[in-house]
Amino acid sequence: MPVPKPAAKKSAAKAKDVPKAPDPAKEAPPASPSAEPAPEDQSPTAEEPAGIFLKKPETVSVETGKDVVITARVNGKELPGKPAIKWFKGKWLELGSKSGARFSFKETHDPQSNVYTAELHIGKVVVGDRGDYRCEVKAKDACDSCSFNIDVEVPSQDSGNILESFKRSGEGKSEDAGELDFSGLLKKREVVEEKKKKKDEDDLGLPPEVWELLKGAKKSEYERIAFQYGITDLRGMLKRLKKVKVEVKKSAAFTKKLDPAYQVDKGNKIKLVVEISDPDLPLKWYKNGQELKPSSKYVFENVGKKRILTINKCTLADDAAYEVAIKDEKCFTELFVKEPPVLIVTPLEDQQVFVGDRVEMVVEVSEEGAQLMWMKDGVEMTREDSYKARYRFKKDGKRHLLIFSEVSQDDMGRYKVLTNGGQCEAELIVEEKQLEVLQDIADLTVKASEQAVFTCEVSDEKVTGKWYKNGVEVRPSKRITISHKGRMHKLVIDDVRPEDEADYTFVPDGFALTLSAKLNFLEIKIDYVPKQEPPKIHLDCSGKTSENTIVVVAGNKLRLDVAITGEPPPTVTWLKGDQVFAETEGRTHVEQRPDSSSFVIEGAERSDEAKYTIKVTNPVGEDTASIFVKVVDVPDPPEAVRITSVGEDWAILVWEPPKYDGGQPVTGYLMERKKKGSQRWMKLNFEVFTETTYESTRMIEGVLYEMRVFAVNAIGVSQPSTNTKPFMPIAPTSEPLHLTVEDVTDTTTTLKWRPPDRIGAGGIDGYLVEYCLEGSEAWVAANSEPVERCGFTVKDLPTGARILFRVVGVNIAGRSEPATLVQPVTIREIVQQPKIRLPRHLRQTYIRRVGEQLNLLIPFQGKPRPQVAWTKGGAPLDTSRIHIRTSDVDTVFFVRQAARSDSGEYELSVQIENMRDTATIRIRVVEKAGPAENVMVKEVWGTNALVEWQPPKDDGNSEVTGYFIQKADKKTMEWFTVYEHSRPTRCTVSDLIIGNEYYFRVFSENICGLSDSPGVSKNTAKILKTGITFKPAEFREHDFRSAPKFLTPLLDRVVVAGYSAALYCAVRGHPKPKVVWMKNKMEIHEDPKFLMTNQQGILTLNIRRPSPFDGGTYSCRAFNELGEALAECKLEVRVPQ
Repeated sequence: MPVPKPAAKKSAAKAKDVPKAPDPAKEAPPASPSAEPAPEDQSPTAEEPAGIFLKKPETVSVETGKDVVITARVNGKELPGKPAIKWFKGKWLELGSKSGARFSFKETHDPQSNVYTAELHIGKVVVGDRGDYRCEVKAKDACDSCSFNIDVEVPSQDSGNILESFKRSGEGKSEDAGELDFSGLLKKREVVEEKKKKKDEDDLGLPPEVWELLKGAKKSEYERIAFQYGITDLRGMLKRLKKVKVEVKKSAAFTKKLDPAYQVDKGNKIKLVVEISDPDLPLKWYKNGQELKPSSKYVFENVGKKRILTINKCTLADDAAYEVAIKDEKCFTELFVKEPPVLIVTPLEDQQVFVGDRVEMVVEVSEEGAQLMWMKDGVEMTREDSYKARYRFKKDGKRHLLIFSEVSQDDMGRYKVLTNGGQCEAELIVEEKQLEVLQDIADLTVKASEQAVFTCEVSDEKVTGKWYKNGVEVRPSKRITISHKGRMHKLVIDDVRPEDEADYTFVPDGFALTLSAKLNFLEIKIDYVPKQEPPKIHLDCSGKTSENTIVVVAGNKLRLDVAITGEPPPTVTWLKGDQVFAETEGRTHVEQRPDSSSFVIEGAERSDEAKYTIKVTNPVGEDTASIFVKVVDVPDPPEAVRITSVGEDWAILVWEPPKYDGGQPVTGYLMERKKKGSQRWMKLNFEVFTETTYESTRMIEGVLYEMRVFAVNAIGVSQPSTNTKPFMPIAPTSEPLHLTVEDVTDTTTTLKWRPPDRIGAGGIDGYLVEYCLEGSEAWVAANSEPVERCGFTVKDLPTGARILFRVVGVNIAGRSEPATLVQPVTIREIVQQPKIRLPRHLRQTYIRRVGEQLNLLIPFQGKPRPQVAWTKGGAPLDTSRIHIRTSDVDTVFFVRQAARSDSGEYELSVQIENMRDTATIRIRVVEKAGPAENVMVKEVWGTNALVEWQPPKDDGNSEVTGYFIQKADKKTMEWFTVYEHSRPTRCTVSDLIIGNEYYFRVFSENICGLSDSPGVSKNTAKILKTGITFKPAEFREHDFRSAPKFLTPLLDRVVVAGYSAALYCAVRGHPKPKVVWMKNKMEIHEDPKFLMTNQQGILTLNIRRPSPFDGGTYSCRAFNELGEALAECKLEVRVPQ
């Protein structure tokens, strides 16, 4: 058979359902499909793109077992943002990850042409995939959809040569003899047609139990069952069900089965309820085929015929299939446990480390054992790749860690953590190690036999190094000691000799860095001097200048050894400045020897910087020498550190140089930054920065930061400056949207707009409105302070001028891009015809009571401002009582206390030049009506009296809606109501007491209520006694015997377990009937749990503290010699939750 084209699929399918007549004349070959008219519901072709679709999905036909791909292309230029593309089966069933492994989806985007391509892949198509589909595209306010059809055909199983089906008539003849017999072929084709038809009418690839479930289900439950079992071809399912005779089989054990599915949030409890026909039947619960036992997790309850399974504190392990079994009958359900969203409690923090360091990136979430995704630079990090990249994941309760044992520069990037409830990100910066010299080697001048100590300090404790003497490596010996403790490296030379004088160098291993110093050997020559020798100071200052200046680093030790000669031995005096210094102990002290004097400073400080003078005297003479000690130190911290401006991801940092440079010029600065609240500082530069203005970049908008600065000189790095005030990188907003002109007058223009599309973390402080004349570029600010609302009226504009307007948003980051009107506005009043907009409640008579306020607000329109006039009956209003207030858009009519004289018709007119509009307002002020007039008793007969009256003279300016009639006995004069809201002016009062005399009074009633005073009848109605003749009736004794009968039946009750309950009923019968109570048709004997009472036919059954087992059917049987009666009820005992 030829395969029909997709356009004729539905007509072909309908033709299959029509049974064919056995007439062979009708078995002619079918007409060409192209000759058939196209069906009306055919999907549009993809060759006619409309809306945002460049290529619509096409209707296709595919055989079972093959794959099919549906493609749609969307024009991104027509969309405000990235679209969300969804695929649907039918009208409501969305295809997604839960649709099965056969369905897959793919989306691509071409940035050059801005075209989005979406593909739907269906693998190994089955008959159940046949039906209508829909592709839906959404992007903010834009939305479009397109329908298409997938037709699934079962391939023909015919194979082989068709001639094999022919056979010739006759026996014993050759193959070419006899006539061809077509009956074998027709029979074979009939079998094939029957098999094919049977296969088409068979199930849609669904198990038989699903069809049994559909047969017994209501029509309203079809969609739920189809969604549960993944049925996508609803039309085929309904067609299949119509052909099947539905026989609803009622369960013998279950009266109410479990729902097909339940859903519960993680951590909550769920109840599975089933109702059985016989409460005595044994019942078992199963989870995934395993029987459940009662525990704190699984609680079993029996309430009447209901059996309840309560699952407490549901976890993901409880997401399973459950079943309940009674003998051979079972019912099934499935429980879905929904995880709550995982929130990020403590986000990642930026880190700055060196190559080889251990790094731990920590994030804390709200749930233990939560699943989250780690990403680096937008690429997911998996455990499979962790062995190559040398990282590992770790979970510690709610904390999740990403650990690098030895970080490398390849690990530098931006890391992100994603959960189903949020995300966070941080930056990891990896730098090469750079060694900093904290203390350099100082030159030494040492005398013979003394000790020389070279000391240096570097920034890394792990760094090792070697010492060199004139380029030759120094080896440890008895006199030479090399040590390394922490960051300190020392070379100690004992018993210094002349050959030790040389250049000494320390070279750290692995770094292109050398530290050098010189050892000067001081050789003392002693000449023979006569005893009468004047004193002499032998001063040799290493590193000295022309003024004998010695430079010492703060914290280091300074020792000035000065050789002295003279006979007799001279007296030595040290002076600091002009003051004599003679301390022999302490941090700064003097040491005296026979041939020398030493000035020692242990740990130099800034206060030690001064001019020191040594003076030696003896009887022969004196000698003096001066030494200037200069103490150099790290500089003070920079001052006035502040942020001058910020942007979306940058900030400008400015500071002032330190007041004290440490005695050495400042070579540059180091900057650090951190997030507010964090303790981790991140360096911004490794090479010293020489300027005092720095731009920090790569920050996150909306996050508070703090920064600080260090000063650097030749000695080292200063202490950090004070932190800047917390600042937030923010950017100006985008331009305001939809700027329009709302109103124009001769001197003003009113503008309105909408807030910007992007405001950002800095919020918006307000808007500035500016204008300029057409042809000019001088913009003038219309408001000095930003306005918060999205509207503003620009005043004092020149009449007739053409002016351009623009609006900018302002926040802490500055001004946004302006939103400018496309065309200039002509400043001229627009004439608008006057129109009164009368409120709906004033279009009919406006009614108020006397003393109430009259406050009418009537809006109108018209430009320029119209003239408003009020009149009453053509005359002006009384301004002493009526107050009128008129604005540009409305007028107010106000009376503080209304009087009846204020009633009438008021005319309101609104006029602009020769244009006018009028309106009429009808006001009625009402009060209570007066009393009824001329109340008279017109006629009395028997126990009846006829009362008539006339309407009141004053109706209170309102229609009388009725009358209120009362009567009173003349003896007591207590009034009793006879009629209310009676509209006629007459009434007949009945049931009067014989022998009494009555007065009557009538109140008038209108919209305000009853009149204040009534109209009282002027005469009375006297009810006279008439003659009475007593005629006793014939007495016949009544037979009071009767069969029992329940006057009040038993009612169904629902009680709470643990609280006493009672069942009540009332029975009548004579003789007194006997009463028997029964539970579930079993008589209740003397059970202390039950108390039965009978009080004058009121029967009570008290049940003491019932439990769920006391639930059931209770009946009360009453009987005597004339018959019996039975009352029943159902009692349900519920356990409190």
